[in-house]
Amino acid sequence: MTLSDTSAKASAHGEPAGGDASPGAADTRLQPVPFRGGGFRPVRVRFVGLLVFAVILVLWEAGSQSGVISNLVLPAPSEAFEAFRQLVETGQLWRHLGASLQRLIVGWTLGMSLGVAVGLMIGLFSLARAGLMPLVSALFPIPKIALLPLFVIWFGIGEGSKVATILFGSFFPTVIATSGGVDNVDRSLVRMGQSFGLSWWSIVRKIILPGAMPAILSGARISASIAIILLVAAEMIGAEYGVGAFILMAGSLFATDQLLAGVAILSAMGLIVGWLIGRAERWLLRWRS
Repeated sequence: MTLSDTSAKASAHGEPAGGDASPGAADTRLQPVPFRGGGFRPVRVRFVGLLVFAVILVLWEAGSQSGVISNLVLPAPSEAFEAFRQLVETGQLWRHLGASLQRLIVGWTLGMSLGVAVGLMIGLFSLARAGLMPLVSALFPIPKIALLPLFVIWFGIGEGSKVATILFGSFFPTVIATSGGVDNVDRSLVRMGQSFGLSWWSIVRKIILPGAMPAILSGARISASIAIILLVAAEMIGAEYGVGAFILMAGSLFATDQLLAGVAILSAMGLIVGWLIGRAERWLLRWRS
């Protein structure tokens, strides 16, 4: 047997080619591989967002008190808070906020439900994709605010036109996000389900829907933001109560402190909606962790 054959045989048995293996070398080879990381998994960092908001408000208040920022152009946060406190004391806050939330919940829920249904049809059925996707692509770029007068003619000046505007605006982003999520599901998983004899509905429920859920929830975030924007636009055109109507009235009276209070209410609505969707993501996507 040659020296090279001896080295190869020793390597095959995990022994050093040079002869006797030292205990230290064997221990080095058998050490476990350390954990390298979480795969870029997001880490929750508490209170950083609140700290950023606090710093901005402190700098803003300091600039207003020192005169660097003119109160005619941008009132101090303390003045906006005082206007908000008056809204609470007079009860006008709950009247405006209740009207806006009712329109937002009804319109966004209907738009999301229809958008998910149509997006699943486009993603799962070739006939629906061929017939509906060109229609969605043609109507999605149209500014929904430009169609608001048409909705007023169709549904009247009351609640119908406002809900229809929000529904129409939240429908198309949801359709595109849902159909894209279905398209991005790993097809090898679908083929594996077919190989195991799963029914069509079982594959959709156990493979396609969970795989498309991250995209659907991302579409929900986008459509919720669009719904809030369209809510304000619809209320500015023809509404007695609502956050948008309150902002329009404050702007016409040059009451900038009340206007900022209304904008802060809209911002709080967006934060709460985003927090609720985030909770839904952690519950629906817990299988990813």
